[in-house]
Amino acid sequence: MKPILLLGADNKDNLILILAGYQEEMNLFLQTNPGLRSRFPIHINFPDYKTSELMEIAEIMLKQRQYVLTYDAYHKLNCLIEENLISGHRYSGNARMIRNIIEKLLRQQAVRLMNLSNITREELMTITEDDFRFEHRKRLIEN
Repeated sequence: MKPILLLGADNKDNLILILAGYQEEMNLFLQTNPGLRSRFPIHINFPDYKTSELMEIAEIMLKQRQYVLTYDAYHKLNCLIEENLISGHRYSGNARMIRNIIEKLLRQQAVRLMNLSNITREELMTITEDDFRFEHRKRLIEN
């Protein structure tokens, strides 16, 4: 941290330093050095995403990887997100939770497809409700 503080002090007229993180962790970080809070006087808190916004993020992530959700899988994902927003999961209102869900769904889909033969391209690119196995729901959102 000392090199960053020195860099900021030496270049205070032509340098903008932005720190980003979760509010609780940033507060702890700013408490580690008595001078940090005064060196970073502007704090902007961003609200968590809403379910509809998280669904848009999920669709973008899936589209980038050329995956699609079936109608039922779309609704299961929406319910899973909503349940986590209501339950107050630590990262329930951010894109990290969505990325974790998508990555675990893709792994779950791969396991499901291992048992099939003559898999089509469409099957390879489709996430179904079977990829939301109830016994794995808790593990889908953690980590």
